[in-house]
Amino acid sequence: MRTAAGDIEIVSKLGPDERLLAFDVLDGLTRPFKEVPPKHFYDAEGSRLFEQIIEQPEYYPYRTERVILEACAEEIVARTGAAELVELGSGVPTKTLLLLDAMRDAGTLDRYVPFDVSESVLLGSAERLVEQYPGLRVYGVLGDFERHLDALPVAEGPRIIAFLGGTIGNFPPGSRRKFLRGLARELRPQDRLLLGTDLVKDPALLEAAYNDAAGVTAAFNRNMLAVINRELGGDFDLDAFEHVAFYDREQEWIEMRLRALEPMVVNVRELDLAVHFANREEMRTEISAKFTRERLQADLAAAGLRLHALMTDDDSLFALSLSGP
Repeated sequence: MRTAAGDIEIVSKLGPDERLLAFDVLDGLTRPFKEVPPKHFYDAEGSRLFEQIIEQPEYYPYRTERVILEACAEEIVARTGAAELVELGSGVPTKTLLLLDAMRDAGTLDRYVPFDVSESVLLGSAERLVEQYPGLRVYGVLGDFERHLDALPVAEGPRIIAFLGGTIGNFPPGSRRKFLRGLARELRPQDRLLLGTDLVKDPALLEAAYNDAAGVTAAFNRNMLAVINRELGGDFDLDAFEHVAFYDREQEWIEMRLRALEPMVVNVRELDLAVHFANREEMRTEISAKFTRERLQADLAAAGLRLHALMTDDDSLFALSLSGP
């Protein structure tokens, strides 16, 4: 599918029979240790809850990454001369506006390439941006960035590929390096990868960020069950599961899980699937790896990338890195 209007073009890599949620739920809930990947958090309600999460006092990653971008966006654009910004998992652009502003002020801004699974979000964001930045062209890609990087348009100028929010930490180590290798193949010598990574720190601070006192993250976590109920005919009782989030000191990552409060059988009608849960059995919904400079450099090197700059906040809570081939 391809749609175009004025300075906006949207290309879809999602076929009419594409059922990412169905595949992931069938695969994940039939494993000995159940899990569903975190990309399925973000329906309309999940996105609304995440907007509340980033406002919680315990949740430092969003505001800290924004502080770094506010301080460094001009420098990033000056170092790269970027005319194009590709954003993976773009959603509704917020922090990205700081980069677009810096590109506009430097006189280099030409094209924005958002990559997301929601057509309505892509189109709505594109329409707002072409009004906000006269002359900007938007080429949106509707797809799963883990599988559809080949849908990126041919670069027309120096390009930044931005993967913000610490989302790279949701990948297990092997998958993370494989994904970074895929990104590296999309970069020409003059292009750069702008990567947001949460840093290793006091476990108490990390665990508090995923266990806010207001319970918003708990509601966000359980909402994945509501997504399965609505989209796949599940009969999960959301109140029968409790939110669990803890820091694994050996792996240096946060795990989010949902714990069954009693033995039960959950039916997922669309998959003809009956899922048995034992008392207090847990289902993993997210990992969020935390990084040191050494881990980041090793992952980048394994993907054929070299670290050019590492930018952190004053408390070294979060980092933005620029790397290239």
